[in-house]
Amino acid sequence: MIASQPRQERRTTRPLRALGAVLGIWLAVSLSGGSAVSAREPLSPREIMEQVTLTRRLDGSEAVVTMTIINAKGQTRERKLSMATKLFEGGRTEKRIYRFLSPADVEGTGVLVFDYESAADDVWVYLPSLRKTRRILGAQRSEGFMGSEFSYADLNVPALDDYSYSLLGEEPEGGEPCWLIEVSPKSDEIARSEGYSKKKYWVSQAKFVVQRAVYLDLEGRPLKELRNADFKLLDAKQKRYLRCAWRWSTCKIAGVRCSRRNNWCLPLEPRMTTSLRAIWSAPEAA
Repeated sequence: MIASQPRQERRTTRPLRALGAVLGIWLAVSLSGGSAVSAREPLSPREIMEQVTLTRRLDGSEAVVTMTIINAKGQTRERKLSMATKLFEGGRTEKRIYRFLSPADVEGTGVLVFDYESAADDVWVYLPSLRKTRRILGAQRSEGFMGSEFSYADLNVPALDDYSYSLLGEEPEGGEPCWLIEVSPKSDEIARSEGYSKKKYWVSQAKFVVQRAVYLDLEGRPLKELRNADFKLLDAKQKRYLRCAWRWSTCKIAGVRCSRRNNWCLPLEPRMTTSLRAIWSAPEAA
């Protein structure tokens, strides 16, 4: 009995030593903060905006939009339009078409947008009264979209490589923690084509959508403010949201200088679709 006791102790202590080694490794990794699984590097401002771009891209969508234009005296005008979007070329190009349904003076007016991932966007406007198509070029992109505070440039998501990004801090907005990102054009030409010297975005840390935006004119003065609300999760698998800023869902824009406001809302529930009947080919030059 005495001679066999050391072998029993060895059998008992081997699993304990193995367990101790595993616990020692786990403790060392935890204290060092170097766990590859749990540690996550903070996102750069550019990476945050890349995620914002992805979050808004749906394979396809359709919606009917009501736009209310309110002038400084409180007088209102209402316009209704339909909108359809679809991704092409593996998601590198998003095509959008808008068609005004009412009132009579704008009925039939159409806007076709080719939103490219890494190139300048193409925008065409069809004018039914003239039966002509007008292409929006250069500085014309800063013109108002059908009498609203939006410009044609605001319809699109600019190419990421055309801008530099800075993280100004973190601020709550719309009841959510947000990153405050400053976006600056890399050239005067880009600034002039959009009409903005800088933009500031409050980006939701949970959804990666823009809760609020402030636009500065070419002299660096506040020009417009955008506040978004009622984001709809249309693609839960890929976490894609219908955003009011670009997808016309319950958003407000206030022109600081003239106190004009535009309210955009979706009176009907928007839906995703991959079988759109819209015409997606570019029009011939007029």
